[in-house]
Amino acid sequence: MSEATVPVGQQGAEPISVVLVDDHDMFRAGVRASLGPGIRIVGEAADVPSAIAVVRETRPAVVLLDVHLPGGQGGGGAEVARECADLAPGTRFLALSVSDAAEDVVAVIRAGARGYVTKSITPVALVDAVARVAGGDAVFSPRLAGFVLDAFGAAGPAEVEVDDDELDRLTAREREVMRLIARGRSYREVGAELFISVKTVETHVSAVLRKLQLSSRHELTRWAAQRRLL
Repeated sequence: MSEATVPVGQQGAEPISVVLVDDHDMFRAGVRASLGPGIRIVGEAADVPSAIAVVRETRPAVVLLDVHLPGGQGGGGAEVARECADLAPGTRFLALSVSDAAEDVVAVIRAGARGYVTKSITPVALVDAVARVAGGDAVFSPRLAGFVLDAFGAAGPAEVEVDDDELDRLTAREREVMRLIARGRSYREVGAELFISVKTVETHVSAVLRKLQLSSRHELTRWAAQRRLL
């Protein structure tokens, strides 16, 4: 099981199409310069109306979306995501913002974004996040994942009691990997924290999904959040 459908930048691989939405020209220029050849910028926008227009016109794989944008009805990035929700799953949204406020994160995720990372992210990590979102994963900066999942657990379906039989299916190491992955960590980050290889992390994640009868990291995140295992 890999973190992205196609490794970014692999020779012969189709570049991931991206629309970049941010109201600061200099920031957009910096992101463009950081993304590398495995990602192709197909459009840019600096406000809500133009963002909606360019996303609907180009239908990119991923929209890198600031949460604070002028124009429209005042809903910022969340408004863009809502207005383009019908383009899913072909087009997915990844919020990229300086804000780490709970209300900003929750608003844009509720609007349909698949992840949220802050602008302190490194270029390498941003490329990885884009690839993971394009491949269907949910991606959060580690420090944001906990309260995001708490908010959705509180606002979503009733919490589920932990079934000891479910957890007993997992080894101690699989439980460690499960919690870190559900918190939004990348495979590389999990491997570094647990001193195991990325390949070993992939093996553990595959085993966890199989034993819990889940089909994706996104389902695993919801499963863990509902059981307060994070």
